[in-house]
Order: sequence, then structure tokens, then C-alpha cells
Amino acid sequence: MDTGANQHVTPDLANLTDSAPYLGNDHLHIGDGKGLSISHIGHTMLRSSKHTFTLSNVHVPHITKPLLSIHKFYRDNNVYFEFHTSVFYVKDFTSKAVLLFGQSNDGLYVLSKSSTTTIPQAYWSPCISASADLWHRRLGHPTSCIFNMLVFKNKIMCTSRCSLIQCQAYPLGKTLRLLLRPTSHKTTAPLDLIFSDVWGPAPMFSNGFRYFVIFIDTHTKYIWYFLLVAKSDVFSIFQHFQVLVECQFSRKIKSVQIIS
Repeated sequence: MDTGANQHVTPDLANLTDSAPYLGNDHLHIGDGKGLSISHIGHTMLRSSKHTFTLSNVHVPHITKPLLSIHKFYRDNNVYFEFHTSVFYVKDFTSKAVLLFGQSNDGLYVLSKSSTTTIPQAYWSPCISASADLWHRRLGHPTSCIFNMLVFKNKIMCTSRCSLIQCQAYPLGKTLRLLLRPTSHKTTAPLDLIFSDVWGPAPMFSNGFRYFVIFIDTHTKYIWYFLLVAKSDVFSIFQHFQVLVECQFSRKIKSVQIIS
């Protein structure tokens, strides 16, 4: 793999599936300035387990090793390269799926037989197109500036334009928090006052948990969080919580206030 080559080059005519003798006077110039004569020009295919790539206008000069022009490769096959310290990937420009990979060897990125056979499952990174509004919700309602940057850099594939006007969570997330009124009630020690609240049912749940209850100690600001299958479990959870904190602080709970 060569970023400096503007043509595909192979020393072996047998690598080409279709070739013809070159009758022109041009030479292939290499790094030391020498011009190598070209005997044939042809085409071939590079096949992996997931894709077949086209290699067009492959030159056959008197050269030691074959070279694959990265620029011609991604231009002819609608792909892009991703280089890392010890490995490189060839990815589909649209889906971002890995179509080909290879290892580095002595500072060079080399295509080997294993590169074109099996692509490890860990190397897959598919990115499926979706509507912009769906991407906006998936990404946690980012601003239009951040969202447009992700689209521009081809990090996400959108099938429509994003409309932040339709997003109800976006303006709520940007609102300022209202100031709480000062209170005259003061606590001097843990467990003097516990606030508690129950939330649910959740629209989506796992392992049967559809509710949760929290307990907040006003003095330490510690928060305890418990999952619930049903609201009727609150009392038994509170009994468990009471034993836990009274043992932890060596004090009794003085009062509990339910948030309505």
C-alpha cells in the first residue's frame, strides 16, 4: 500500500486478468528518479470475503515489489482507508463497514493472503443510515452545530435534514434551573430528615423493574437508589434501607418526607 504512488504496479504479468502490451514511450518514475520501462498495462480484481475491488490501469515495469496506489484504489472503489500503528482498514464509504484489513510490516502497510480472506468480527463497524431526527435522539439531543459537524465528517449517515423545532427534549435541556426557595429547617446530623420519592412506570424496562425509589439524606446529601418491580415493594425496601443506614451512621431516622 503506497500513498506516494499514482499508479498500481506489479512485476508479474500473471497477476492481471486482462492485459495488453504497452507501445508508448512513457516510463514509470520511482523514488530515486529512475525511469522504469513499462511492458504491459492491464486490469485485475482484488477479492476479499466481503467485497471485490477493481484495480484498473495496472502497470507492469521491471520492479521488485508490487505497489498499490491508495488514491486510485479509493477513487475506483468508493472506499476510504483508516491507518493505525499496526493495522489498516479499508472501509465502505457509505456504510463504514470494514471490507479489507492488513497489518504493518517494518513500517510498511502490506496486503497479505489473510487480509483478503477472513475479516475478524471485531473489525466490523457498520453504520446504518437513519433519519436525522432519529440520530438526534440517539446522540442525546446535541446542538445543531455539533450535529452538523458529525454529518459533515461522515460520522453518521442521514436520510433527511434535522429539525430541532420538533424536538421536545431539546428546549427542556437548555432551560435554566429555577432557584429553590430558602428553608428555615436545619439539620444537625445524618438521618434527621430523609426525603423520598418513587418514579414509574418506565416505558422501557429490564428484568421486570419498572419503578425506582430514592432516599436523600438532607444533612449529608447522600442518595440511595433502589429498583422496584411494583410500587407495593416500597415499604419492604424502606425497611431494608432503614436497617442499612441506621447501622451505618449508628443513629435512628428521625423523620421521612415523601415528595409529591
